[in-house]
Amino acid sequence: QVQLVESGGGLVQAGGSLRLSCAASQSTFTFNMYTVGWFRQAPGKEREFVAAHNWRYSTRYAESVKGRFTLSRDNAKVYLQMNSLKSEDTAVYYCAANLGSAIVSDSRSSYDYWGQGTQVTVSS
Repeated sequence: QVQLVESGGGLVQAGGSLRLSCAASQSTFTFNMYTVGWFRQAPGKEREFVAAHNWRYSTRYAESVKGRFTLSRDNAKVYLQMNSLKSEDTAVYYCAANLGSAIVSDSRSSYDYWGQGTQVTVSS
């Protein structure tokens, strides 16, 4: 069982930046062969896709974050660099992972493992 842990959330002014990290609680875990996605959920809204990539670095972004958010990874962590933040980016951000499928999906149902989320608040 993979347990994911997000970090890096916080309060930032509009136009600012944050970098979120996703790691597994197991110290020996690597993201090799995992497709990893980020989703977010604002109050009163459905959880929505933000970005995802696989171990071959095929990447997919939601239209709303293209050009502002960037995914990267090393063996132990996956990062979501968020620049030019807007108030509408305020949400709880979740990391999700799927082992073995190279399909970079924007569907929640494609991911088997989820973190508990980290709050991102952008003040205008």
